[in-house]
Amino acid sequence: MLTFLRHIGHVLYRIWFYVLVALPIFIFFPFLFLFTLREQWYPQFFWLARNLWAKPILLGMGCIPKIVVEQKIVKGKSYMLIANHTSMLDIMLMLIVSKNPFVFVGKKELVKIPVFGFFYKRVCILVDRESAKSRTGVYRRAQRRLNQGLSICIFPEGGVPDENVVLDEFKDGAFKMAIAHKIPVIPMTFYDNKKRFSFTFLSGGPGRIRAKVHKFFETGILEEEDKSTLREEVRDVILNELKSKV
Repeated sequence: MLTFLRHIGHVLYRIWFYVLVALPIFIFFPFLFLFTLREQWYPQFFWLARNLWAKPILLGMGCIPKIVVEQKIVKGKSYMLIANHTSMLDIMLMLIVSKNPFVFVGKKELVKIPVFGFFYKRVCILVDRESAKSRTGVYRRAQRRLNQGLSICIFPEGGVPDENVVLDEFKDGAFKMAIAHKIPVIPMTFYDNKKRFSFTFLSGGPGRIRAKVHKFFETGILEEEDKSTLREEVRDVILNELKSKV
């Protein structure tokens, strides 16, 4: 009986999450849509997404962010934002962590998510991981966004790993891009999102969600052949932090 009640609670928690995801989009749809019509208006879209979408979702789920910052993000500067990826809450938490407007680079499959997918495909840089042409196009679109003063966010595991994996191997793309565009890499560790809202359906629950912004990795003097070293150094920072908090 206790297990049955726990499962019911998990189901209701999931349903409540999707209600919180959809409700602000419906309420603010005209403004969100308006600010997607021109790329120059993206900072206004980002402000709405951060303050009227991400924050209400996390607070409504009972997931209270606690952020530790080792090095402060400078307003108006472009960065490559990197974090471990185990939950849909990662998107909301990343929006909370960075006040600087940034654009997600993500897989095109997410456009299929109802309501969310409509705006995802309009404001994010989509990549088809099976297409070399698509991957090449990402660099061109990212450069345009960086020229507009925005940052880029990539979850370099390239997907959501098995939940028994602490941190999956990183793909090269984010680090190659950071070196090509000479922007600092900011590693971030998200500790609790998998526990609060994993991809296992009958799981999760409210509580604190912690994030740590680590010291930046500068790329100004690096060349493309340094991407593997940079990739592993950044991964080690996040992996060691996750292991230290187990």
